[in-house]
Amino acid sequence: MNFTGILAGVFLLLAVYCGLDPFRHSAIADFPNFESVKVEMPQWSQVPKDKDSQNLLHKSEVKFLNQVQGPESVAFDQHGRGPYCGVADGRVVFWNGNSWSDFAYTSPNRSKICDPKPTIFGYIKDEHICGRPLGLRFDKKTGDLYIADAYFGLLKVGPDGGLAMPLVTAAEGVPLKFTNDLDIDDDGNVYFTDSSTKYQRRNFMHLVFSGEDSGRLLKYDPLTKKTTVLLHNLQFPNGVSLSKDGSFFLFCEGSKGRLIKYYIKGVKAGTSEVFAILPGFPDNVRTNENGEFWVAIHTRRSMYTYICALYPKLRTFLLKLPIPMKFHYLLTVGGRLHALVIKYSPDGKILQVLEDTQGKVVRAVSEVEERNGKLWMGSVLMSFIAVYNLD
Repeated sequence: MNFTGILAGVFLLLAVYCGLDPFRHSAIADFPNFESVKVEMPQWSQVPKDKDSQNLLHKSEVKFLNQVQGPESVAFDQHGRGPYCGVADGRVVFWNGNSWSDFAYTSPNRSKICDPKPTIFGYIKDEHICGRPLGLRFDKKTGDLYIADAYFGLLKVGPDGGLAMPLVTAAEGVPLKFTNDLDIDDDGNVYFTDSSTKYQRRNFMHLVFSGEDSGRLLKYDPLTKKTTVLLHNLQFPNGVSLSKDGSFFLFCEGSKGRLIKYYIKGVKAGTSEVFAILPGFPDNVRTNENGEFWVAIHTRRSMYTYICALYPKLRTFLLKLPIPMKFHYLLTVGGRLHALVIKYSPDGKILQVLEDTQGKVVRAVSEVEERNGKLWMGSVLMSFIAVYNLD
C-alpha cells in the first residue's frame, strides 16, 4: 500500500472514531445535541491589523494580586469610591482604600461550597449555586448597583449592599441563561445582554465553538417592570455601553467580533448597525468622559479561528477528537493568555491600541474602565486588577 492509501486509511479511521466517540473523551461528549453553526465573518482584509509595537501594557501595575479572583467588571460609585468588582465566588467586593470588604452577593443559597478556592477554575462547578456577578453599573442618581449575574439574571442592590434583588430572570417566557453585561440610561432603563439561551457561563467555550445564535439584547423598564427583547438571534452578545449623549449604545457581538450600534433616540431609534469590526473576540465595552469607547479584546482573531468560524463542520470534527476543551481554548487564544485593549472614537475609528502580546504583566482583559487618567482593567480569569497610567 502506498503512502496516499495509508494516509487515506488513517483519516477514515479518525473520521469513524470522531463520529462514534466510543470512549467519550471528546470535548462535547456531555452535549449530545451540540451543533455548530456558521459565523458570517467579514472579509479577512477587513479585520483590523493595528498593533501596539511597544507592548505598552508592560508598564501596567498589578494591584491586589491574589486578593480578588476573576474581577470581570470594575466600577466606582457616585462618590468616586471603589473599585467594586464581582468575583468568582459570587460576591461583589468593595475596596475601601485600605482593604477589601464584602458589599453584595447574588445567590440566596450561599454555603461553605462558595468559600475561597486555590484557583480561579475551582469555582466553576458551583457557579450556578454561588452566583457569578459579571457586569456592574451604578445608578448615579440613586446609588443602587445593578448586577448582571450569569446565573441569577439582572439584579439590583441598594447603596448599603447585601443580598441583591432579582429584577429579570426571563424574557418572553424564555429564562435568562447567561446574563452578561448592562448599562443604564438617564431614565433608569437598563439595557443588558443574555449571551445564550442554551449554554451557561461555565460552558462558555461550547458557546464559542458552536457559534449558536440564541443570544439576546434586552431592555428593562424600572417604572413598568417590563422587559423587552430588542434584538434576537445574536451570536454571543456581551458588553454594553451608552454613548456620552445617551442617543445610542454599543454592544459587543463576540462570535462575529464586532461592535453594534443601537439607536435609542432620534429618527433611527429602535434600529441597529455595525459600528466597527474588531480584530478579535470582544468582552466588555466602556465609555470614557470624552465619549470614546474602550473595548477589551479577549484574544486576536487568527487565521485558525477565522477558518473555524466559517466552517462549522470543521469545528465539530475538531471537538470530537479526544482533546480536552482547555487545549481547544489554548489554540483559540494562540497558545497563551495575553492582553489587548482598543479605544474607538464616537464614529468608530481606532484611536489607540494597547497590548501585552506575551502576557508578561496583563492577561485576558475583560473590561477597561478609564478614570482620572488611568485604565483599570478587570479580568474574568486573573487574580488581580491591572492599572495602566495614560499620562
